[in-house]
Amino acid sequence: MEKIGTYWLRRGKAAPVMVRDITISTRELTPFEKLVLELVCQGKSNAAIATQTSHNEKVIENTVSRSAQVYGIKSDPETNLRVLLALAFRTHYGDQAFDRLDVPCSHFEIGADGVSTCNRHID
Repeated sequence: MEKIGTYWLRRGKAAPVMVRDITISTRELTPFEKLVLELVCQGKSNAAIATQTSHNEKVIENTVSRSAQVYGIKSDPETNLRVLLALAFRTHYGDQAFDRLDVPCSHFEIGADGVSTCNRHID
C-alpha cells in the first residue's frame, strides 16, 4: 500500500494538525467500481449514477462504501467521503473528469521543440 499524502488544516492560530492519510489502494477496483467512481468524479449523485447504470441507489451506495474501503477512507462527521474518494480515484486513475470539463492540464511544459506537452498524463 502507498499513501497519497497527508492533508493539513490550520485552526485559528494553532499549529497545523494532520487530518487524513489516503491509501492509494488495497486491491484493484472492479470495472463497475471504476465506472461508479468516474461518475462520482463528474459530480453525479447516487440517484443519477443509479439511473445511468440501471441499478438502484442502494447498489450505488454500497459500491461507493466498498470503494472507500479500498482506499482506507472512513466516514465520520468531519469527512466528506465522496470528495476524498474522488481525490484518491483521480490520483490513481487520472484527471478524466477535468478532461470532460475542458479544464486545461496544469502540468504542461514547453519542450525544446516549442511544443506544449503534459509531463504527467502521457497517453
